Amino acid sequence: MLRGSVHFPEGEGGPRLPGGKTARTTVLVGHTGGAMWQAFCGWRATMPADLADPLDTWSKAVIDPIAAAFGAFPYYPSDPPYQPFQRWATAAEGLAASPLGILTHPRYGLWHGYRAALAFAEAFTEADAEEGPRAPVCESCREKPCLTACPADAVTAARFDVAACRRHLASEEGRTCLDEGCRARAACPVGRDYTYPAAEIRFHMAALSLPSG
Repeated sequence: MLRGSVHFPEGEGGPRLPGGKTARTTVLVGHTGGAMWQAFCGWRATMPADLADPLDTWSKAVIDPIAAAFGAFPYYPSDPPYQPFQRWATAAEGLAASPLGILTHPRYGLWHGYRAALAFAEAFTEADAEEGPRAPVCESCREKPCLTACPADAVTAARFDVAACRRHLASEEGRTCLDEGCRARAACPVGRDYTYPAAEIRFHMAALSLPSG
């Protein structure tokens, strides 16, 4: 689904397009809740079992033809030159980062993501998010259960300690998190109706537990 757009003055701030120009508009494309999971699984069943980076590969298979049809250049969070997706998302939807680093949406909570940005040479506003900018959510949360739910104490108000999280996931005690998902993420009271399916949660947790290299 469209997740809003970001507009840049001519020659200022936009990502570089093939040919040297800078984009005037970027349109964010992403998912909310578990809506994409069934489509992704159907595609993955037709691919080799050892396919590397299947979610990124599927995203490109879906989005590249759309970008070509509309004369846009697609940027992906996983590919260099890396683009400021969180900054764009903040500008497009008015969201702010949670203690886990994930942007908190007032409807979907922490159960959403951005799969690509379509960069256009033209300036236009038709792709603005339907609901418009939204106020930050975490500031108004008094109890902040995400800060006390992590068994590895990896989630604090100051930062998300990725190394501590991965060490816990590699331990015997961490198997519950791998199977059932991040407890801090699940503790957020916002967007619980949009929690990912169990299989999708395990998929993302397995990716998070990879060694940092």
